[in-house]
Amino acid sequence: MNRRRKQRLFAVSSVIILLAGAVGMMLYTLNDSIDVFYTPSEIHNGKDKTGVKPSVGQRIRIGGLVVPGSVNRDNETLAVSFDLIDTGPKVTVRYAGILPDLFREGQGIVATGVLENGFLIVAHEVLAKHDEEYMPPELAEKLGIHHKKPAEAAY
Repeated sequence: MNRRRKQRLFAVSSVIILLAGAVGMMLYTLNDSIDVFYTPSEIHNGKDKTGVKPSVGQRIRIGGLVVPGSVNRDNETLAVSFDLIDTGPKVTVRYAGILPDLFREGQGIVATGVLENGFLIVAHEVLAKHDEEYMPPELAEKLGIHHKKPAEAAY
């Protein structure tokens, strides 16, 4: 191999190695900010296909129905805790902040937070479903409800 080809091979392989290293470092850094969606049953039993359970300290999104009678509000602060359920066991969510106007017992919600221990999520965001027809497709599938789009309004 002549000298010029060796220089080109070295330059191309250097660029590929640097690019692979940069992509690897980006993926490693983004790993902390990825929110994986779970249902209460999946937190207890693991994902259906893989059996993977969230680890303590992992950021997750959880969706389910607020268990009636489980909402506990602190009278002096905005802290609130409540239980979520889908088709199986329940998970407790703790949140400090103003809840959405549509939040109520029996309501479908999605919370984003960190798994603190076993079955306790410390949420930093709680979202309530917008209308009676909509439910996240993953949650509707877990609950056995067919996800339907609202009928288009006739004008």
